[in-house]
Order: sequence, then structure tokens, then C-alpha cells
Amino acid sequence: MVRLFSMTKGRARPTEEGLFDLISMIAATDRAEDDEDEAALDLEHHRILTWCRREPLTVAELGSYTDLPVSVVRVLLGDLYDAELITVTRPVPLAQLPDERLLRDVINGLRAL
Repeated sequence: MVRLFSMTKGRARPTEEGLFDLISMIAATDRAEDDEDEAALDLEHHRILTWCRREPLTVAELGSYTDLPVSVVRVLLGDLYDAELITVTRPVPLAQLPDERLLRDVINGLRAL
């Protein structure tokens, strides 16, 4: 059994602090297929990349699939992001979504045509 802080080399937070929400989608890049880049990675990094190669997954799903706490997964994802082995798609903040009432007015206007 390995202690969690040894997996993250003592770090408690990823380098990109707000990048990894629980519902951020993580996907492996084409560069992740290159064996040279993966040589310096730990076993946990490889496990995350293996899951992300199959399909894009959320941070929460990766935590579940790897049986690691989400805080550890975020640090490991930060390493993979810095190495350009993954891409991150963040959810659209609610403040940037159009108002539902506005959308209903547009639909009603189109129906009136």
C-alpha cells in the first residue's frame, strides 16, 4: 500500500488550481500515445491515461475508477496537463448560459412567424 502523499510527491493541489472541477471532462491527447512521454510517469498516471484513452471522463469518474481520492486525482491530472497528455473541457458557468425566459421568447417569436 502506497501513501497518498507519495503519489503526489507531497503536493496537495494541482498547478492549475481551478481547472479540475468534478464535472470537467478529461480526454487523452494524441501525444499521450507516444511512449517517450510516458516513460517518466508513475503507475497512477498510466492508469488515468488508460481510462481517458477509451473515452472522455469527468474528474469524479476518474476518482471512482482509480479508487483514489479526487484531491489526489486532481494533482495527477495537473501533472498530465502540464505534460500536454490530456485536454480539459470545463463546464459552462451558469452565469454564461442564456436565460430560460429569453429562450422561450425566441421560440414563441419563431412560432409566430
